Amino acid sequence: MIVEVAVLKVKNGQEALFESDFKTASQYIRSISGYHAHSLLKCMEQENKYILWVHWEKLEDHTIGFRQSPQYVHWKELLHHYYEPFPVVEHYQEVSLT
Repeated sequence: MIVEVAVLKVKNGQEALFESDFKTASQYIRSISGYHAHSLLKCMEQENKYILWVHWEKLEDHTIGFRQSPQYVHWKELLHHYYEPFPVVEHYQEVSLT
């Protein structure tokens, strides 16, 4: 399992619209094979800053399965115009501590 992490900076004053559209967009990411869960966290110190994390079975479920899907087109249309600057997306895997 991997975790996709993105820090999202939304244009000032558009937070409520973004959150509403994000709820709608969530249906698209949930429909992708290899998707496990996602969460949107809002920063307490900066109203327009969020963290998105998504649990995927494997990296390719996100980079190919989602990003090359028709669902991603809808996701982009709903959300990408809110970001300033456009977010950096990174992927993480658990480190074994045993």
